[in-house]
Amino acid sequence: MQLFRVTVSPHRTEFVVTNDLSQDSTQATREECRMRWKIEHFHRELKQLTGVEACQCPKGRIQRNHIHCALQVWNFLRRQAVNSPLTVYEISHQPWSDFLRQQLRSPALKFSFA
Repeated sequence: MQLFRVTVSPHRTEFVVTNDLSQDSTQATREECRMRWKIEHFHRELKQLTGVEACQCPKGRIQRNHIHCALQVWNFLRRQAVNSPLTVYEISHQPWSDFLRQQLRSPALKFSFA
């Protein structure tokens, strides 16, 4: 096991333990932690904003469809947040009536049925 001391800010230090003995750079460890944080952030947003874990369907196909729709919603909210000064959470908590009216007039996600 290897222990790395990663300085996050001037007043905060984190310790990271790894069993990858080939990793010997603190900078590489910092980059790895940054990537892990992005993944954690994605999972938190996906769960909190889309209700991806709320599906109680017994069939795998329906669960996959539910997950796919939740990912589409998260992707849409993320794009909206990038193009506006609001965060993903602020966009998701905006009054839905204006949003629904706008989406019914001209939908941003178009589905084609085969």
